[in-house]
Amino acid sequence: MLRDAESIWWDLDESDWLQAFAAHPKIGDVESIRRKYAAQATWSLQEQTGVRGASEAVLQGLAAGNAAYEAKFGFIFLVCATGKSAAELLAILTARLPADRASELRVAAGEQAKITALRLRKWLTEAAQATETGDPSR
Repeated sequence: MLRDAESIWWDLDESDWLQAFAAHPKIGDVESIRRKYAAQATWSLQEQTGVRGASEAVLQGLAAGNAAYEAKFGFIFLVCATGKSAAELLAILTARLPADRASELRVAAGEQAKITALRLRKWLTEAAQATETGDPSR
């Protein structure tokens, strides 16, 4: 399944990638995650755990960086945030801002592929656990 998902992803075109990117909350926007993305909020919040407890300066930097990134590239900043602190996410965002759009689109698509693989693994793990315990709610 993971190989097929990866293969299918890289066969899609830019409009498909942009549609997938648009389904993500902005990095650091915890309230948006809770409000707009309620169905996927648990996983999104887990993936952005490093943002919780960040300093106001870092959160402001993320907000400003997100706005600059979206204005430049025309899509949200996308990164596989799992295991990264808010400061690390801000550094990644800042480092990627000078890129040209075509290069950044490929980088963002690679990050989406990582996120998809991570979520598929979580889903498969939860499905296996539900099967083992007989709990259909998982």
